[in-house]
Amino acid sequence: MQNIPSVDLRDFLSDDPKRKQKFVNEIGSAFEEIGFVALKGHFLDDQLVEKLYSEIRNFFALPLETKHSYEIPGIGGQRGYVSFGKEHAKGRKEGDLKEFWHFGQYVEKDSKYASEYPDNVEVNELPRFNVVGKEAYQMLEKTGIYILRALALHLGLNEFYFDEYAKDGNSILRPIHYPPITSEPENAIRAAAHGDINLITLLMGAQGRGLQVQNHDGDWIDAIALPDELVINVGDMLSRHTNNKLKSTIHQVVNPPRELWGTSRYSIPFFMHPVSDMKLDCLENCIDAENPKKFDDITAGDYLYERLVDLGLIKK
Repeated sequence: MQNIPSVDLRDFLSDDPKRKQKFVNEIGSAFEEIGFVALKGHFLDDQLVEKLYSEIRNFFALPLETKHSYEIPGIGGQRGYVSFGKEHAKGRKEGDLKEFWHFGQYVEKDSKYASEYPDNVEVNELPRFNVVGKEAYQMLEKTGIYILRALALHLGLNEFYFDEYAKDGNSILRPIHYPPITSEPENAIRAAAHGDINLITLLMGAQGRGLQVQNHDGDWIDAIALPDELVINVGDMLSRHTNNKLKSTIHQVVNPPRELWGTSRYSIPFFMHPVSDMKLDCLENCIDAENPKKFDDITAGDYLYERLVDLGLIKK
């Protein structure tokens, strides 16, 4: 496969069973074959997207000293600011050429997970930053829940199988800034080849070249979305839970051509995580003689911890 398939969520949301099934078939096949799709018909409107980009540009333009004041020790970078070069891909020493921010889940005070999640960090200098971030978080989460419902049907599960795990899930909205490149990078790129940790990722900001996906032949192909599309991919948790039936695909963000080194790149992934006590055990209906069980049993919380250590965000 040389291109990222495009699907339209409005098919799934329609009252027409044939259109709904068409969406299930299309996204299921795409996630089995390459693990990525471009999605139209999501819940982010143009005005919200514009406001979010404006706010994150304003944040990353703040003085470095101000940004560092929002870097919270002891929480593995799960909320607030994470400074340039701090995160690296699994198995690499070189830090990625990026800085980013994390918005996390908004739970009710009586939720059993309220004590588990760090508080979101308020940016005093930008009064609209957190308001807009929360709105975008919730629209992306809403979109993601419908994607998971379609995937549940594709897997032969109850349509609402994932709902209980996604509600109050440990999802993260990560606005990323890839600053201008000012000198020859030594074996470092904007985001080295990696698979995502979570169930699914919904990505804003894949409208220009940079994001590349590795197909099953080992070739790197550009993943470029239209202005009204999100790019959605399978994460390692979902790949593990489905015994690799739905494939988590290795991807990277490469450095731009030298003539564009002086430009910033912004992208905004929403990493959709389940609650920490979800069991990622391989689904029984994804195991057979040709596809024996490939992974040990583990909870989402334990798996996340292992991966954050691998990424250098948690120091053992």
